[in-house]
Amino acid sequence: MVQPAVTQFLNSVLSQRGPSAVPYSEDTKWLIRQHLVALTTAFPSLEAKTASFTHNDGRSVNLLQAEGTIPMSFQGVTYNIPVVIWLMESYPRHPPCVYVNPTRDMIIKRPHPHVNPSGLVSVPYLHDWVYPASNLLDLVLDLSLRFGRDPPLYSQRRPNPNPNPNPNPIPPSFAPSPSPPPRSYPPSPYPAPSPRPHPAEDPSEVFKRNAINKLVEMVYGDVASLRKTREAEMEGLFTLQGVLKQRHESLHGGLLEMQAEMEALEQQLQMVLMNTDVLEGWLRDNQGKKMAGLENPEDAFECVDVLSKQMLDCTAADLAIEDTLYALDKALQVGAVPFDQYLRSVRALSREQFFHRATASKVRAAQLQAQVANMASRIHHYAS
Repeated sequence: MVQPAVTQFLNSVLSQRGPSAVPYSEDTKWLIRQHLVALTTAFPSLEAKTASFTHNDGRSVNLLQAEGTIPMSFQGVTYNIPVVIWLMESYPRHPPCVYVNPTRDMIIKRPHPHVNPSGLVSVPYLHDWVYPASNLLDLVLDLSLRFGRDPPLYSQRRPNPNPNPNPNPIPPSFAPSPSPPPRSYPPSPYPAPSPRPHPAEDPSEVFKRNAINKLVEMVYGDVASLRKTREAEMEGLFTLQGVLKQRHESLHGGLLEMQAEMEALEQQLQMVLMNTDVLEGWLRDNQGKKMAGLENPEDAFECVDVLSKQMLDCTAADLAIEDTLYALDKALQVGAVPFDQYLRSVRALSREQFFHRATASKVRAAQLQAQVANMASRIHHYAS
């Protein structure tokens, strides 16, 4: 059952801003909250809090931690191992930092395959940490299983209560500030040495316990292999999603270009239809007329208005000047025209050609305006 106090505390801490804010990225705060809520719900003996963590280079930073005990089963008896789980700045993209936190009457076992003398825990689950599949709850379950096989702590022997305390155990390599008062933890899984011999265990119970441990190891291995396979499939799907998104953007851009081209073609079609109407009208007006009596072939074309005649004259003059300039270039290349005379002629012809082209541009604009007005009148005629 989710504890409302834990949820409220995490919401308050993760929403803080300013110098006292925890240094986690905004896109991972929701996942951090889910990890801690799931952990404290499954293990009420672990408490979520904030404390100051000091790095090896002397930097101090305010981080989230889960402090308390992890239950483990050793030789049929449940013990509690005090630990502190620090959520570093890069969490959850990188694994947390786990320390065994022995009390005054406990000592870290030396040597231990997963705990160094300073209390730092190193297990395969931390080395194989994969974001975002790995989480704190699975980590604590893995620690409980491994500590049950080989407990990392044992009790100091206190033969008699005298004022001189026994040598202090090796302290952990971190020091949250301020230090909480010592807690009363259940007894360590390793009792003090006793001359009484332990009773012999039932071989069937030993075989059953070893078989269960082996089965659990196999299940964990299968789950890890399956998780890696699924993560590889997810990466492939994410890559495919990116490719499909790029293709979607490309298709969308091509569709917009096709729509713009279709609009331009429709405008050109309207222009062609308008010119077709003009030509058909000319053919109707000139059908049956005989052109044999014309002395000048140019008289076969009769301009319908002043603008058309002016456009015809300007275009003819422009093309004639263009032919003259081409002939001058050829004459200059063969040396038939002096260079200074060539320059004067080109300058004069270019100036005249410029005026003809400017006039043709103005006439073309006036013709276009007249055509638009004619189309508007036709549309009004057809609508009526």
